[in-house]
Amino acid sequence: MKTIHEFPEGLISIYPAVFGDDRGFFLESFNQAKYASIIPDLDFVQDNLSKSKKGVLRGLHFQAPPFDQGKLVQVITGSVLDVAVDIRKNAPSYGKHFKIILNSTERNQLWIPPGFAHGFVSLEDDTIFSYKCTNSYSKEHEGCVLWNDLDLGIDWEIDQPLISPKDQEGTLFKDFISPF
Repeated sequence: MKTIHEFPEGLISIYPAVFGDDRGFFLESFNQAKYASIIPDLDFVQDNLSKSKKGVLRGLHFQAPPFDQGKLVQVITGSVLDVAVDIRKNAPSYGKHFKIILNSTERNQLWIPPGFAHGFVSLEDDTIFSYKCTNSYSKEHEGCVLWNDLDLGIDWEIDQPLISPKDQEGTLFKDFISPF
């Protein structure tokens, strides 16, 4: 397993070892002992899957304390442009973002600790996206930062994404009061 500590601090790109031959492939998508060595105090309590057609953009979502979540995200089939925005108000990287392509060819993963807003845009039809979460979902604690806020300067590399009404009404970053 190869890991890369990314900027903003706390994000980790993970490339599990993939063993393939003419029959297919095998990989450990999660192993508590191995992942605990790179992500301290790791305890997942909920797994989620989403399926999206090409051009669907989901985000930028977060869960506020005490329901804040760390997420280990990966693509099962297809590919996404994945984005994490630092919303930890005392972090030197507050308001900065990180982008990575996650896909079912590389089988790469991204660890997103609590204190980040997260989103992705699907680059292929029938993309299945997996989230392992360190806390349960709470509707009362969910938040959304506006995906296309000019102050964040995120190039989503798509002209007309498909977006839910909820995500179209995310908070502008200049009006956002971080709970982190």
